[in-house]
Amino acid sequence: MTAEEDSIEQAAADRRERLKALREAKELFNAKDGDADTTADGDDEPKDDENQSLKFRNYLPHDEKLQEGKLAPPVLPKFEDPIAAAPPVEKIEDPFVNIAPKKPNWDLRRDIQKKLDKLERRTQKAIAQLAEEQAKANQELAEENGEAASGED
Repeated sequence: MTAEEDSIEQAAADRRERLKALREAKELFNAKDGDADTTADGDDEPKDDENQSLKFRNYLPHDEKLQEGKLAPPVLPKFEDPIAAAPPVEKIEDPFVNIAPKKPNWDLRRDIQKKLDKLERRTQKAIAQLAEEQAKANQELAEENGEAASGED
C-alpha cells in the first residue's frame, strides 16, 4: 500500500474508535438516567411526581405547586452598538482629487476655446447690429407717424 492509502486507513480506524467511544458514553448516560426514572422493583414506570422537578423558563403555570419550578428570567447583557458608540469620523479629503478637472470635457473646451471666443465676438456684433436696425426701423416708423399726424391737421 502507498502512504496515502495508509493515512486513509488510519483516519478510518480513528473515526471508528471515536464513534465506538461515543456510543459507549451514550449507553452509559442512558443507563444512569434509566435507573433514576424506574422504580426499585424494575417496573420501568416513572417515580411519583414528588421526585420530578419541572423547570418553567417561558411558561407561568397556574397551579401553585408548579409555581416553585418557575425559573427567573435570564439577565441579558446590555448590547452596545459599536457603530453608534464611535464618534463620527471626519472624512479627510484627498488633495489629489482636486487636481483632476471637474468636467470630463475640459480638453475639448480647451482645444476649441479660440473658435468659441471668435464666435462669441461675432454673436455680440450681430446682436448689436440687429438692435441698431430695430432702432432705425422704430425711428423711421415714428417719423412716418409724425408726418402723417402733422399732415392731417
